Amino acid sequence: MRCTTNDTHKLVILVGSVREGRFGPVVASWVAERARLHGGFDVEVVDLADHDVPLALPAASPKYAGDAYPRPDTMAPLTAALDGADAFVVVTPEYNHSYPASLKAAIDWHFTQWTAKPVGFVSYGGAAGGRHAVLHLENVLTELHAVTVRDGLAFPKYYTAWQDGRPLDADAPGYAKTLLDQLAWWAAALRKARAAAPYPG
Repeated sequence: MRCTTNDTHKLVILVGSVREGRFGPVVASWVAERARLHGGFDVEVVDLADHDVPLALPAASPKYAGDAYPRPDTMAPLTAALDGADAFVVVTPEYNHSYPASLKAAIDWHFTQWTAKPVGFVSYGGAAGGRHAVLHLENVLTELHAVTVRDGLAFPKYYTAWQDGRPLDADAPGYAKTLLDQLAWWAAALRKARAAAPYPG
C-alpha cells in the first residue's frame, strides 16, 4: 500500500538479522517511533525473521524477469512491502565485518523494489558499531540503483549503550531526525521522478 497523501511517504524499516537473541527488533522499534514522531512517513516494520527467504535462487535474474520472477508464495508479503515502499531504513548488525546472510538473500530475491528509492542505515555492533556492514550494503544497493543517504546511525557496543529500549546517547534522536529528513527529501524527489518517467536502468 502506497502513502495516500503528497506529504507522507511509505517507509519500510527492515530488520536484517534473524539470529537467535538478536537485538535488531529493539533498534527497529525505536527507529519506528522516531519515524512516526517525524510525521513524514507511513511506517511499516518488516522483520526478516517473519518471512521465508531461501538462500537458493532461481536461475533467472529478477531484474529481467520482473513480475514473472518465480518467488515462493510465502515471500509475497515481503515482496509487496518492498514494492510499496517509497523509502527504506535497514537495521543491521555486523557479523564478521559485514552484514547478515539473511539480509543479502532478501536483497538478492528482488531488484526493481529497490530501484530509484532512498535507503538509510541504522547499525549496531561492537567497537565499530556495524559500520563495516553499512559500507558493504552501500555497495550492494548502489548496484541495484537505490540511493543511499549519507547520514545514518551507528551504535558501538550496543549492549551497554541502550537501556529500556532506548539509546543512552542524548544525541541519538537528533541523528535520527537528520536521517529521516534526508530520506523524506529523497523519497519525495524520487517518487516524483518515477511518476514522470521510467527509471533508465
